[in-house]
Parts: sequence; C-alpha cells; structure tokens
Amino acid sequence: MQANAIVFQQPQSLDLGALALPAMGAEDVLVKVEYTGISTGTERLLWEGTMPTFPGMGYPLVPGYETVGRVVAAGEKSTVGVGERVYVPGSQCFQDARNLFGGSASRLVVPAARAMPMAESLAERGVLFALAATAHHAHSAPGTRQPDLIVGHGVLGRMIARLAVLAGHTPVVWDTNPARRGGAVGYEVIDPASDTRRNYQCICDVSGVSSLLDDLISRLAPGGEVVLAGFYEAPLSFVFPPAFMREARIRIAAQWSPPDLAAVIAMAGDGRLSLDGLVTHQHEATDADVAYRTAFGDADCLKMILDWRHIA
Repeated sequence: MQANAIVFQQPQSLDLGALALPAMGAEDVLVKVEYTGISTGTERLLWEGTMPTFPGMGYPLVPGYETVGRVVAAGEKSTVGVGERVYVPGSQCFQDARNLFGGSASRLVVPAARAMPMAESLAERGVLFALAATAHHAHSAPGTRQPDLIVGHGVLGRMIARLAVLAGHTPVVWDTNPARRGGAVGYEVIDPASDTRRNYQCICDVSGVSSLLDDLISRLAPGGEVVLAGFYEAPLSFVFPPAFMREARIRIAAQWSPPDLAAVIAMAGDGRLSLDGLVTHQHEATDADVAYRTAFGDADCLKMILDWRHIA
C-alpha cells in the first residue's frame, strides 16, 4: 500500500508524494484521511528550520498531528470499527521519511488505540483536538489552576479561555493585534499596553515570545504563577530580584496527555466545548505549499486545514 503525504524535503520546501505504508497488524486500522490541520507552533519551526533539537528531528519528514479521517479497514483485534470517523494525533507509519509527526497524508496505518472515535457532526473541526487537549493539560488537568490572564488570542489562547469560562472563571486575554481581539465569549480581550494590573495569580503565556518573561513576572501577585504553554525557539531568562520579591513560580506545560485528549473529545462531542469560529482557512491538499505559506504568513489565519477527501 501507498499514501500521498506532505514531505518537508528541507526547510520551506515541500512535496506531495507517494510513500509506502506498512502491512496492517491485527490491532491496526487503515484510516482514509479527510482533513489535517497545520500547526503554527511546532510545525512552523519545522517549516522554518528553527526547531530546537527534538527527538526524531531531521529531513525529509512528514509533519502533522491533527488528522481527521474514517476507518476503511481494521485488523481482527482492532477496537475501532470500519466506518467510524476518528481523530489521529500523528503516526509512525512511513519508512522513507521521518515521522515528525507523521499525520499529513491521504492514508495512515496506525494502532487502533491512536484512532479515537469522534462525533460525526464535528467533521473538520476535529483537527482542533490537539490544541484543545494542550489547553486542557495546561489549566484543567488535575493539580492545575485556571488562569486569570492569558497572553495571546490565537487558537490555543481561545481554547484556554473557553475552558476557563466553562470552569466558572473570567480571564483577561492580551493581544497586540487589534484584528485578533474579536471572537471572545465570556471574557475580555485587551491591548496589553492598556493593562495596569499587577496582581494576577496565574498568567498563561501562549505567545511563544521568549522576551516576555520579565514583564509577566512583574504582573504577578505574591506567590503567583507563570505558565509557559507556548513553544519557544529561543532560550528563556528572567531577572531574579523581581521574581524573588514575588516568590514567583514558573511552570512549563507540555502539549497534552491521552486523558486530556479523551476529555476534550468528549466535551466537544456533547457540546460543552465549542470549536466554532476557529478554522478560518482551508485548501485542497494539492495546494499545500500555498496553504503552509498562508498559515504562517497571514495574520488573519487562525487555523488552516488541508482537505484530503479527493486524494487517493
């Protein structure tokens, strides 16, 4: 078997080409992909060639960990049935390119445990599950607390804010781009230059801007916490005395764990968590080069998805 896949041959150079798929095992499924999302965090760094040392790093590579598709074949021990619409958070099924993260292709062979059934009605919005799970991991997982300030109103910032509102909180969100201050429901988005508050208990930064840390620490109440939920290509540092005076805490939130993903799939499926208004751009997978450049270069693009339904 073969699949057509996005292959980053080197930074800012991609092909859509055929790669071999492995034979299916008894616990595997074959997924016909419908949609994949383009990540403006880690995938941007892979595209630009600025990704720090990362397990499996190297070119050529198949990117993508935001895949929605339908199971078209299942091994005899599979726990997922043929015909089910599923979310797949990446794969390791390609031998002729590195799988980082291996999800942007027309077909995937994956263990059934990585093909998570989802509500039919969510369709292309299912590509947002990884970001929703990342948001859940940062502030809704056991032992974490909700933020009262979120820095950045992209998709991840909006997800964190929506989960905070569901939990009964009213966060403030900063964004320097006036065009990105719309779309808030149950919370306020403001220009950080207009904010004089310096008693935030929990600040979540999803901007990925490493130079912000000193300013964020200066906005904390004593004993407050800064959560780093973005992905940072440059080293982070901070001036010690202000952090010392506040007895500040700094926490790094990883992307997500399987319970986070299961939680947000359930919340979106029963309507508690809205995924509306976040997918703003869509291209056929055959136009992937244009789609990637738009996703990373157009400030109006919150989320770009690729449509694979017409590709074998």
